[in-house]
Amino acid sequence: MDEPTRAPSRPAGAGELFQLLRDGRPRTRSDLAARTGQTRSTIAARVDQLLASGLVSPAGEAGSTGGRPPATFAFRPGARVVLAVDLGATHARLAVTDLAGSVLAEHDEQLAISAGPHVVLARVVEIGELLLERAGRPVSDLASVGVGLPGPVEHSTGRPVNPPIMPGWDDADVPGLLSDHLPVPVLVDNDVNLMALGEHATQWPTVDHLLYVKVSTGIGVGIISDGSLRRGAQGAAGDLGHVAVPGGANKPCSCGNTGCLEALASGPAIAATLTALGLPTRTGAEVVALVHAGDPDAARAVREAGRRIGAVLATCVNLLNPSVIVVGGQVADAGDHLLSGITEVVHARSLPLATQHLRIVGTRTGAAAGVLGASAMAAGHVLSASAIDALVG
Repeated sequence: MDEPTRAPSRPAGAGELFQLLRDGRPRTRSDLAARTGQTRSTIAARVDQLLASGLVSPAGEAGSTGGRPPATFAFRPGARVVLAVDLGATHARLAVTDLAGSVLAEHDEQLAISAGPHVVLARVVEIGELLLERAGRPVSDLASVGVGLPGPVEHSTGRPVNPPIMPGWDDADVPGLLSDHLPVPVLVDNDVNLMALGEHATQWPTVDHLLYVKVSTGIGVGIISDGSLRRGAQGAAGDLGHVAVPGGANKPCSCGNTGCLEALASGPAIAATLTALGLPTRTGAEVVALVHAGDPDAARAVREAGRRIGAVLATCVNLLNPSVIVVGGQVADAGDHLLSGITEVVHARSLPLATQHLRIVGTRTGAAAGVLGASAMAAGHVLSASAIDALVG
């Protein structure tokens, strides 16, 4: 279907013109002139700037009704690469991707966030350089770095803010520590925000209202509203794990309060419940293994955790009215037991209008959600209209 012609409210610079090409669809100069309302000479000059940047390349010829076929141009995502980093409480996942999020090299290992910023980020640099080498790309091809951390982050500075499970990280200059070794822009955000971004960008691009719930060592929510990620005033939006569970026990939480969702329904909380029942368990992964082995106590404990999560999510559903809730994280690998508990209580406690078309589903990207989101954030920064204008100016 032909794209509608529209007149812009102001002249389109090279950066704004580039946004029309980011979908990868080849276009002619005439297509771009029709879309922007700019003269063909202006469009030709902008296209030449983008070709010189290397981010756009010729893409063959368009069909012709007579005469010489016009040349087409398209986004070249392989022109540069980004380093995507997903750090959890006990793991590190890294990938080098192109500017469209295609993974070129990746690595996953156990790494305790409690080791502190200097130890963890030194390892991130080490792995990042190895991945660039494995992908066959020089460090000079690196355009930016995206990092997800398991705690609140002030996105504008990239500094963690009083993260409950990250001792020694409060106000750490994460961008500074990384850019000392990788001299490119470093973007940092909460890990659940990036999981939401990754799931939304790759699996639900047409959904404007989505919640991504991570159930692992902690519990958090990434919020997509009106198609955009919502971080809140201090980057604390979506900290679901430290909301009190209605009618829940006053169990102490790592944040200093009692009765928080994380203390009652996270992977370690479920493990503690099973240990009290005579099934010594320490982690969410061990809980999931018991569920997969068919243990009925483990299945019941996971479903009850789902109900507790659902009790808190019901308020979010009434407040934000999402059309999709995606459940991910380590405990989500338990499958239908967790989803059933969440769905049961959300539908029971939310307004019928808010749940009329609501879908509650498991993650489609799995453990890759965080790195895909980190890649999308890092690429989005260097491909923004203002960044492109600065590059070609």
